[in-house]
Amino acid sequence: MFNRERRFLSGFDFAKFTRGATKEGLHLHSQTVQAIAEEYATRRRQFRKVRLSWRKSTGSRRSLGWIPFKKVAIQVAHGQIRFAGRWLSLWDSYGLDGYQIRAGNVSEDARGRWYLNACVAVPVAGPTERSTAWARTWASTWGLEDLVATSAGEKLPAPQFYRGLEAKLAIAQRAGKKNRVRAIHAKIGNRRKDSLHHFSTQLVRGHSAILWVTSMPPRS
Repeated sequence: MFNRERRFLSGFDFAKFTRGATKEGLHLHSQTVQAIAEEYATRRRQFRKVRLSWRKSTGSRRSLGWIPFKKVAIQVAHGQIRFAGRWLSLWDSYGLDGYQIRAGNVSEDARGRWYLNACVAVPVAGPTERSTAWARTWASTWGLEDLVATSAGEKLPAPQFYRGLEAKLAIAQRAGKKNRVRAIHAKIGNRRKDSLHHFSTQLVRGHSAILWVTSMPPRS
């Protein structure tokens, strides 16, 4: 197509070539195939390349698993999800039965663990006396000692989470234990995310309006 017409195929164009693929033994939902085709078409236009080095399945540069889905392709019931005709068990820590699942994806991390990432519909709470009383703007600045500081004096320190696992990481790296190195890096990342989530949740629950202002610390 590109050599003949000098244009990239769109996601709609790819749909013509992938029609019927799920009926011929490809165990994926048809909308998942469409979503992957749309993503591929988008990246080709973005990088202006006819052939992408995309979704490698083997080797040191293997791409992590990623399976997108749309609202009608997934069903949640009894602590399981039904996708592409199969029921899959998962650790349902949020009680997904109480939410309406929308579009999302199933993704893999570097340790080979799979996660369900989805947008959900939640009821919108009306204004309350507390949220109205605290309706003000907040500002945060990036600093050296504090990661975030609000205009109300609330601060989130910038702990170096890797320090506590630095020795174990060095031992695993010297021993060439790649799986152990990945596990330690994942633990460091999880600690960092947990700290940020706790602080952001505290701000959201305590105030109805938040304004983030990012600035770089002054050079010494």
